[in-house]
Amino acid sequence: MLEVSLLREQRERVLSGLRKKNIREDQLNLVDEIIKFDDERKSVQTGLDQILNQIKVKSDEIGGLFKSGNMNAANDLKNDVAALKEQAKLLEDQLKSTKEDIENLLIQLPNIPHNSVPEGKNAEDNEVYKVSDLVAPQLYEGALPHWELAEKYNLISFKLGVTITGSGFPLYINKGARLQRALIQFFLDEAVNGGYMEYMTPLLVNKDTAKATGQLPDKEGQMYHCEKDDLYLIPTAEVPLTNIYRDVILQKSDFPVKMTGYTPCFRREAGSYGSDVKGLNRLHQFDKIEIVQLQHPDTSYDSLMEMVSHVESLLKKLKLPYRILRLCGGDMSFASALTFDFETFSAAQGRWLEVSSVSNFETFQSNRMKLRFRDDDGKTRLAHTLNGSALALPRIVATLLENNQTEHGIKIPEALVPYTGFEIIN
Repeated sequence: MLEVSLLREQRERVLSGLRKKNIREDQLNLVDEIIKFDDERKSVQTGLDQILNQIKVKSDEIGGLFKSGNMNAANDLKNDVAALKEQAKLLEDQLKSTKEDIENLLIQLPNIPHNSVPEGKNAEDNEVYKVSDLVAPQLYEGALPHWELAEKYNLISFKLGVTITGSGFPLYINKGARLQRALIQFFLDEAVNGGYMEYMTPLLVNKDTAKATGQLPDKEGQMYHCEKDDLYLIPTAEVPLTNIYRDVILQKSDFPVKMTGYTPCFRREAGSYGSDVKGLNRLHQFDKIEIVQLQHPDTSYDSLMEMVSHVESLLKKLKLPYRILRLCGGDMSFASALTFDFETFSAAQGRWLEVSSVSNFETFQSNRMKLRFRDDDGKTRLAHTLNGSALALPRIVATLLENNQTEHGIKIPEALVPYTGFEIIN
């Protein structure tokens, strides 16, 4: 959630940033509407402060009048104070209502992008930031896409997943399940070795938690909602991990706060059809390791690049060809200020598959969750929040299977062998 002070003090920058994210013109009007409501809030707050001060002054006078025996004057002042308290109650109700109006409008505005974010409307306008030196392997004639490899070697059953639950819920079998578990442990170990504290979080969160990180109301249609309990299945571990610090005031010396966690993730992905969602390319349930940082605003972009380097190191160790994209304004998430996407090249499909997003949200999430820190001058400021997939498993598995297949089986990357316990799937 953007800060009202930012809308006031840097209105043109905000409008320019919102345009870069390609929001509708009617949403741009919300900026001036919020400022107008904030003017009203200030006026009401001033009136309330004046009345509260009058109540204090008159209450002090009442004590003196009672002591001097001037009962009539004391009772008159008591009546005045009672009337002032009624006025104060009305203004307090008005102030609360105005603050709610402001927040209801603020949550409709996305975060504004960092200056380095390129212009653009969709994924075709994203900027290629870096391409790995490793090139896609030349596969043997008759090489198979991962969904056929999964069937051939009895690694994953998409059909049984449909029988048990529905489309988008694969069943991992034998070495397929062991490969999945190996990747989870490998990614977690790498994160912990990188200084991230490991957590095991709940998979269900309440509305306040989902709202704090920007999933609600923006992604409500993509989340699985348990209506009876009013709880949501998490779309990523980012949600519970970041909320560990909701309503917390950190000390400057606490930075950086680095967290990691493995969770299954649940997304409806409504309207996803076609060949690009076949097999593991897009799922409703998938496994992912998340890394999260809370950082001082002055150093958060250094942390962002550190996280980008961490994800890059994972792909290098798995010997997967990859590229890094800097997302354009129109392809960024609602809450992000700057996002780098990682894609691996799937040799059998002949296409790039997204496997990670690493983002800086600046104060957008921390403003919603009141995550603050005390600076050197003793004043409290909003912290910056960052997160990234390190990594999401489905498309990593897809690329590993396809790129490492031979006529005699599927080779396991050397870095994973200690985790799988086997060097080849055949």
